[in-house]
Amino acid sequence: MPDVTTSPSEVGAADAPAPPIAGPPSGTTPAVALRGVGKVFGAGRDAVVALERIDLEVRPGEMLCVVGASGCGKSTLLNLVAGLDGATAGDVAVQGRTALMFQDAALFPWLSVAGNVDLALKLRKVPKAERRERVRSLLEIVRLEAFADRQPHELSGGMRQRVALARAFAQDADVLLMDEPFGALDAMTRDLLHDELEDLWHRRELTVLFVTHNVREAARLGDRIVVLTSRPGRVTAEVEVTHPRPRRIDSPEVADIAAHVTDLLREEVRRHA
Repeated sequence: MPDVTTSPSEVGAADAPAPPIAGPPSGTTPAVALRGVGKVFGAGRDAVVALERIDLEVRPGEMLCVVGASGCGKSTLLNLVAGLDGATAGDVAVQGRTALMFQDAALFPWLSVAGNVDLALKLRKVPKAERRERVRSLLEIVRLEAFADRQPHELSGGMRQRVALARAFAQDADVLLMDEPFGALDAMTRDLLHDELEDLWHRRELTVLFVTHNVREAARLGDRIVVLTSRPGRVTAEVEVTHPRPRRIDSPEVADIAAHVTDLLREEVRRHA
């Protein structure tokens, strides 16, 4: 049996009230809280309901993974939390600063590796002398100190994502939002970046909201996995991952968790086919 606890959040008819998703311990303010959140694009007959009645809390210091079928609103949810878009209904509350990391590294091609990381510090008005040491330290953590003067086009895809990860951490955010950041990478590179992300997460005591379509990745990284329905996106299930860290993506325990989440997704897709 997979080492998980599953809590259904949407059962039966669409109008059935959903039990609350487990959040922080009593008295603890959630790092991220969505209350009755909905998002509609367009209006009238052309309106597309992307998200509907999302109730979700992310605990401080938690790594929460969100999975769902393509088009279920995972990226839309991150955009709402990041403040890049506004909800049509409900409330979104975030404690502290956010940083957003995309699948595309989105590095500035005219800046060096060090320059891309330095820019995040410069925008925060960190003094120049301090920036130099911070950049060196961050590049050392992601094992790119020897590539500080290289341009992005001289790097592999995995190396560019390492720069993007260092840049995200340079923002000194409290909540890191990650939109399938390793989805375009090969399995070995992705596994190495999982280790680096987990190391940085432990060091900084960050809260991470991680969107992925890869259920093994979610099982490898997450403290909890939240499953969204097909459009409109609603929280349909929550899986608490209790298997201890460190985890390996090819371990039997992670495979069992991934198989359990895959079954939940398959049932969701079948219901909406």
